[in-house]
Amino acid sequence: MTEIRDARPEDRDQIVDYNVKLAAESEDMHLDPDTVRRGVEKVLGDPSRGRYFLAEEGGQVVGQTMITFEWSDWRCGWFWWIQSVYVAPEARGHGVFRGLLQHIMGLAREDAEVCGIRLYVDLDNEAAQKVYERTGLPRAHYEMREVDFHRADAG
Repeated sequence: MTEIRDARPEDRDQIVDYNVKLAAESEDMHLDPDTVRRGVEKVLGDPSRGRYFLAEEGGQVVGQTMITFEWSDWRCGWFWWIQSVYVAPEARGHGVFRGLLQHIMGLAREDAEVCGIRLYVDLDNEAAQKVYERTGLPRAHYEMREVDFHRADAG
């Protein structure tokens, strides 16, 4: 049985490890673990930056996600962005992400100021796209654009 819980400061290294693996696996991006560690610590120390959720089976963390917050003036409400989704390879296909998503959706529905859930996925990550479709996250009509000031190839 998968248990979903909020991350705690002592989960930092596990979250860092999963974030580094996620970037390498999904985007062939090699992240600096020290930078990721500082970023994770900021979220764990300041709930206004985001909130991590961990999935555990038998006391072992097998999956994670984070939500961040975007205010919509059009809807007078918050969108919760699902980010940093990672499920350990041995736990894939066992409903771990579905459990994380259901947990987040339940919390969002309890909060009258939350107007929706959003998630972005790398265009080449077809496996994740299929998972998101199966779990009820349909494709949106938006295309994302980005300038990343921390990447060497940023424009």
